[in-house]
Amino acid sequence: MSYRAAFVIPVYNHPHYLAEMMEFLSQFSLPTVVVNDGSDATTSNILQTLAQQYPEIILVEHPHNMGKGQAVMTGLQHAAQIGCSHALQLDADGQHRWQDIGKFLAISEDHPDEMIIGCPVFDASVPKKRLYGRYATHVWVWINSLSLEIKDSMCGFRVYPLAETLKIINQVKLPQRMGFDSEILVRLRWAGVHFRNIDTPVIYPEQGISHFRLWEDNWMLTKMHSRLFAGMIYRFPRLLQQHFRDRD
Repeated sequence: MSYRAAFVIPVYNHPHYLAEMMEFLSQFSLPTVVVNDGSDATTSNILQTLAQQYPEIILVEHPHNMGKGQAVMTGLQHAAQIGCSHALQLDADGQHRWQDIGKFLAISEDHPDEMIIGCPVFDASVPKKRLYGRYATHVWVWINSLSLEIKDSMCGFRVYPLAETLKIINQVKLPQRMGFDSEILVRLRWAGVHFRNIDTPVIYPEQGISHFRLWEDNWMLTKMHSRLFAGMIYRFPRLLQQHFRDRD
Protein backbone atom coordinates (compact mmCIF):
# COMPACT_ATOMS: atom_id res chain seq x y z
CA MET A 1 0.00 0.00 0.00
CA SER A 2 1.30 3.46 -0.85
CA TYR A 3 1.73 5.99 1.93
CA ARG A 4 -1.52 7.71 2.84
CA ALA A 5 -1.99 9.46 6.19
CA ALA A 6 -5.00 10.58 8.18
CA PHE A 7 -5.41 12.55 11.38
CA VAL A 8 -7.00 10.84 14.38
CA ILE A 9 -8.27 13.10 17.16
CA PRO A 10 -9.96 11.76 20.31
CA VAL A 11 -12.26 14.33 21.93
CA TYR A 12 -13.93 14.27 25.32
CA ASN A 13 -15.22 17.64 26.56
CA HIS A 14 -12.41 19.69 24.99
CA PRO A 15 -14.34 22.60 23.42
CA HIS A 16 -11.80 25.43 23.59
CA TYR A 17 -9.32 24.68 20.78
CA LEU A 18 -11.36 22.60 18.32
CA ALA A 19 -12.25 25.33 15.81
CA GLU A 20 -8.70 26.68 15.71
CA MET A 21 -7.26 23.18 15.38
CA MET A 22 -9.55 22.17 12.52
CA GLU A 23 -8.78 25.37 10.65
CA PHE A 24 -5.06 24.63 10.98
CA LEU A 25 -5.43 20.97 9.92
CA SER A 26 -7.49 21.89 6.85
CA GLN A 27 -4.35 23.09 5.06
CA PHE A 28 -3.13 19.48 4.81
CA SER A 29 -6.31 18.25 3.03
CA LEU A 30 -6.06 14.90 4.83
CA PRO A 31 -8.92 12.77 6.17
CA THR A 32 -9.50 13.83 9.77
CA VAL A 33 -11.13 11.17 11.92
CA VAL A 34 -12.56 12.90 14.98
CA VAL A 35 -13.88 10.55 17.66
CA ASN A 36 -16.41 12.17 19.97
CA ASP A 37 -16.01 10.02 23.07
CA GLY A 38 -19.36 10.77 24.69
CA SER A 39 -18.78 14.51 25.12
CA ASP A 40 -21.31 16.92 26.60
CA ALA A 41 -23.78 18.89 24.45
CA THR A 42 -21.50 21.94 24.12
CA THR A 43 -18.56 19.99 22.72
CA SER A 44 -20.79 17.73 20.60
CA ASN A 45 -22.50 20.72 18.98
CA ILE A 46 -19.12 22.27 18.15
CA LEU A 47 -17.95 19.02 16.56
CA GLN A 48 -21.12 18.64 14.48
CA THR A 49 -20.80 22.22 13.25
CA LEU A 50 -17.15 21.72 12.31
CA ALA A 51 -17.96 18.46 10.50
CA GLN A 52 -20.42 20.39 8.31
CA GLN A 53 -17.84 23.13 7.73
CA TYR A 54 -14.86 20.95 6.79
CA PRO A 55 -15.47 18.12 4.29
CA GLU A 56 -12.32 16.26 5.36
CA ILE A 57 -13.73 15.64 8.87
CA ILE A 58 -15.12 12.16 9.54
CA LEU A 59 -17.02 12.45 12.82
CA VAL A 60 -17.39 9.19 14.75
CA GLU A 61 -19.65 9.26 17.80
CA HIS A 62 -19.31 7.02 20.84
CA PRO A 63 -22.72 6.82 22.57
CA HIS A 64 -21.02 7.28 25.95
CA ASN A 65 -17.55 7.94 27.28
CA MET A 66 -15.36 4.87 26.71
CA GLY A 67 -11.93 6.31 27.47
CA LYS A 68 -9.15 7.92 25.47
CA GLY A 69 -7.56 4.61 24.56
CA GLN A 70 -10.78 3.27 23.05
CA ALA A 71 -11.34 6.57 21.21
CA VAL A 72 -7.88 6.29 19.64
CA MET A 73 -8.45 2.65 18.68
CA THR A 74 -11.79 3.55 17.08
CA GLY A 75 -10.07 6.33 15.14
CA LEU A 76 -7.23 4.11 13.94
CA GLN A 77 -9.68 1.46 12.76
CA HIS A 78 -11.67 4.05 10.80
CA ALA A 79 -8.49 5.46 9.25
CA ALA A 80 -7.60 1.98 7.98
CA GLN A 81 -11.14 1.41 6.70
CA ILE A 82 -10.88 4.46 4.43
CA GLY A 83 -7.62 3.18 2.96
CA CYS A 84 -4.98 4.98 5.02
CA SER A 85 -1.63 3.38 5.81
CA HIS A 86 -0.70 5.75 8.67
CA ALA A 87 -2.48 7.90 11.23
CA LEU A 88 -1.20 10.94 13.07
CA GLN A 89 -2.77 11.15 16.52
CA LEU A 90 -3.20 14.60 18.01
CA ASP A 91 -4.80 15.49 21.33
CA ALA A 92 -7.59 18.08 21.40
CA ASP A 93 -6.54 19.93 24.56
CA GLY A 94 -4.19 22.46 22.95
CA GLN A 95 -0.97 21.00 24.40
CA HIS A 96 0.78 20.18 21.14
CA ARG A 97 2.65 22.38 18.70
CA TRP A 98 0.61 22.05 15.52
CA GLN A 99 3.40 23.64 13.48
CA ASP A 100 5.34 20.37 13.91
CA ILE A 101 2.68 18.29 12.13
CA GLY A 102 4.31 18.71 8.72
CA LYS A 103 7.63 17.54 10.13
CA PHE A 104 6.06 14.46 11.75
CA LEU A 105 4.32 13.50 8.51
CA ALA A 106 7.44 14.00 6.39
CA ILE A 107 9.57 11.86 8.71
CA SER A 108 6.90 9.17 8.80
CA GLU A 109 6.70 9.07 5.00
CA ASP A 110 10.51 8.74 4.82
CA HIS A 111 10.44 5.94 7.43
CA PRO A 112 7.04 4.26 6.92
CA ASP A 113 7.90 1.12 8.91
CA GLU A 114 8.73 3.09 12.04
CA MET A 115 6.57 4.50 14.85
CA ILE A 116 7.06 8.27 15.09
CA ILE A 117 6.57 9.61 18.63
CA GLY A 118 6.74 13.06 20.12
CA CYS A 119 9.38 13.65 22.77
CA PRO A 120 7.96 16.54 24.83
CA VAL A 121 9.98 19.63 25.60
CA PHE A 122 8.07 21.14 28.52
CA ASP A 123 7.92 24.75 29.61
CA ALA A 124 7.22 26.12 33.09
CA SER A 125 3.48 25.41 32.75
CA VAL A 126 3.90 21.66 33.33
CA PRO A 127 2.61 20.52 36.76
CA LYS A 128 5.56 19.05 38.66
CA LYS A 129 3.59 16.05 39.93
CA ARG A 130 2.66 15.10 36.37
CA LEU A 131 6.27 15.55 35.24
CA TYR A 132 7.70 13.29 37.95
CA GLY A 133 4.99 10.71 37.36
CA ARG A 134 5.96 10.53 33.70
CA TYR A 135 9.50 9.52 34.59
CA ALA A 136 8.27 6.55 36.61
CA THR A 137 6.31 5.37 33.56
CA HIS A 138 9.35 5.92 31.30
CA VAL A 139 11.47 3.60 33.45
CA TRP A 140 8.81 0.90 33.40
CA VAL A 141 8.46 1.19 29.63
CA TRP A 142 12.23 0.88 29.15
CA ILE A 143 12.25 -2.23 31.34
CA ASN A 144 9.19 -3.83 29.75
CA SER A 145 10.30 -3.14 26.18
CA LEU A 146 13.92 -4.09 26.98
CA SER A 147 14.86 -1.02 24.96
CA LEU A 148 15.58 2.69 25.33
CA GLU A 149 14.03 3.50 21.95
CA ILE A 150 10.81 4.84 23.46
CA LYS A 151 11.83 8.17 24.97
CA ASP A 152 8.31 9.20 26.08
CA SER A 153 5.40 6.79 25.91
CA MET A 154 2.72 9.19 27.14
CA CYS A 155 2.84 11.92 24.50
CA GLY A 156 -0.33 11.88 22.39
CA PHE A 157 1.43 13.40 19.36
CA ARG A 158 2.54 10.43 17.22
CA VAL A 159 2.23 8.69 13.85
CA TYR A 160 1.12 5.05 13.79
CA PRO A 161 1.95 2.57 11.01
CA LEU A 162 -1.56 1.13 10.85
CA ALA A 163 -0.89 -2.42 9.65
CA GLU A 164 1.30 -3.38 12.63
CA THR A 165 -0.76 -1.36 15.10
CA LEU A 166 -4.12 -2.86 14.12
CA LYS A 167 -2.64 -6.35 14.18
CA ILE A 168 -1.97 -5.83 17.90
CA ILE A 169 -5.31 -4.12 18.55
CA ASN A 170 -7.12 -7.08 16.97
CA GLN A 171 -5.15 -9.66 18.96
CA VAL A 172 -4.83 -8.12 22.43
CA LYS A 173 -7.27 -6.52 24.88
CA LEU A 174 -5.67 -3.11 25.37
CA PRO A 175 -6.51 -0.50 28.03
CA GLN A 176 -9.44 1.73 27.12
CA ARG A 177 -8.18 4.66 29.18
CA MET A 178 -4.81 6.36 29.68
CA GLY A 179 -2.73 3.17 29.70
CA PHE A 180 -3.28 2.62 25.98
CA ASP A 181 -0.66 5.20 24.95
CA SER A 182 2.12 3.31 26.75
CA GLU A 183 1.03 -0.29 26.26
CA ILE A 184 0.60 -0.07 22.49
CA LEU A 185 4.18 1.24 22.18
CA VAL A 186 5.62 -1.56 24.31
CA ARG A 187 3.75 -4.15 22.26
CA LEU A 188 4.86 -2.56 18.98
CA ARG A 189 8.45 -2.81 20.21
CA TRP A 190 7.87 -6.46 21.11
CA ALA A 191 6.67 -6.92 17.52
CA GLY A 192 9.99 -5.54 16.21
CA VAL A 193 8.81 -2.05 15.23
CA HIS A 194 11.46 0.66 15.58
CA PHE A 195 10.83 4.14 16.94
CA ARG A 196 11.88 7.62 15.90
CA ASN A 197 11.63 10.29 18.61
CA ILE A 198 10.94 13.88 17.58
CA ASP A 199 11.47 16.75 20.03
CA THR A 200 8.37 18.93 20.19
CA PRO A 201 7.25 21.65 22.63
CA VAL A 202 4.36 20.70 24.92
CA ILE A 203 2.47 23.21 27.05
CA TYR A 204 -0.30 23.04 29.62
CA PRO A 205 -2.58 25.83 28.32
CA GLU A 206 -4.77 28.01 30.51
CA GLN A 207 -7.97 26.45 29.22
CA GLY A 208 -6.53 22.97 28.98
CA ILE A 209 -8.69 20.21 30.47
CA SER A 210 -7.18 17.02 31.87
CA HIS A 211 -9.27 13.92 32.48
CA PHE A 212 -6.46 12.10 34.31
CA ARG A 213 -7.82 10.59 37.54
CA LEU A 214 -4.92 10.67 39.99
CA TRP A 215 -5.64 7.58 42.09
CA GLU A 216 -7.73 5.46 39.72
CA ASP A 217 -5.53 5.96 36.66
CA ASN A 218 -2.27 5.58 38.57
CA TRP A 219 -3.56 2.29 39.99
CA MET A 220 -4.57 1.13 36.51
CA LEU A 221 -1.15 2.11 35.16
CA THR A 222 0.55 0.16 37.96
CA LYS A 223 -1.44 -2.95 37.07
CA MET A 224 -0.66 -2.44 33.38
CA HIS A 225 3.09 -2.17 33.99
CA SER A 226 3.02 -5.30 36.18
CA ARG A 227 1.19 -7.23 33.47
CA LEU A 228 3.63 -6.03 30.81
CA PHE A 229 6.57 -6.98 33.03
CA ALA A 230 5.24 -10.55 33.17
CA GLY A 231 4.90 -10.46 29.37
CA MET A 232 8.47 -9.20 29.03
CA ILE A 233 9.81 -12.04 31.21
CA TYR A 234 7.97 -14.56 29.03
CA ARG A 235 9.48 -12.99 25.90
CA PHE A 236 12.87 -12.25 27.45
CA PRO A 237 15.06 -14.61 25.36
CA ARG A 238 13.59 -13.35 22.06
CA LEU A 239 13.67 -9.71 23.14
CA LEU A 240 17.29 -10.07 24.23
CA GLN A 241 18.19 -11.52 20.82
CA GLN A 242 16.30 -8.68 19.16
CA HIS A 243 18.11 -6.13 21.31
CA PHE A 244 21.58 -7.35 20.33
CA ARG A 245 20.57 -7.85 16.69
CA ASP A 246 19.44 -4.23 16.52
CA ARG A 247 22.82 -3.08 17.86
CA ASP A 248 24.73 -4.84 15.06
